[in-house]
Amino acid sequence: MTMNHYLIDQIDALLPQTQCRQCGFSGCRSYAEAIAAGRADINQCPPGGQQGIQQLARLLNIPAKPLNTAHGVPKTSRMAAFIDEAMCIGCTFCIQTCPVDAIVGAAKQLHTVITAECTGCELCIAPCPMDCIRLVPAGAVPMPDRKETRLRHQSRLQRLDHTEPVQAEQPESASPPPSAALLSTAAERKKSIVQAALERATALRSQTTTNQSSTSSR
Repeated sequence: MTMNHYLIDQIDALLPQTQCRQCGFSGCRSYAEAIAAGRADINQCPPGGQQGIQQLARLLNIPAKPLNTAHGVPKTSRMAAFIDEAMCIGCTFCIQTCPVDAIVGAAKQLHTVITAECTGCELCIAPCPMDCIRLVPAGAVPMPDRKETRLRHQSRLQRLDHTEPVQAEQPESASPPPSAALLSTAAERKKSIVQAALERATALRSQTTTNQSSTSSR
């Protein structure tokens, strides 16, 4: 069946562009495609909340319905990710996960979140092996512009070369769970990174102690 790209664009424009995947799809565009194709309901987006549902209902000329809280609930205030730089080991897992390129840094160097560009999607929290990322109130910093966020997300997808044709996406919950081998590999990778970081920290502390002892003995 030919996809109605105009309708998809209209639906996508009403979505919050947090790219949080709470709806069960890989991003707002994928969710918009699923709604247009009748594969997803209009009440699966917690960040969009009831207002977003009503907007989608008006667009599609269908009755509105309550948010399906199985997908989560809206946040009561603007939140953004925060990295405790004292604990960051520079593993880049959060950078690889951020759907809108709102985290900057490099391997083995401290990472930081650009609050003005963070959508509060929380996708960076789980991969962090040091548990040093959390959501905090963003204060007066407003949510990033939807159009700019969409462009950053599209740019990221292009950079990752997500250009090969794929079958119509299904909700992520329908995907088979990762194999034990893949989980084991990921766990071992995290373990080795953490171990290396601990060794660097121990060496740094030892060097600091030696320098302090040398200074006090003079």
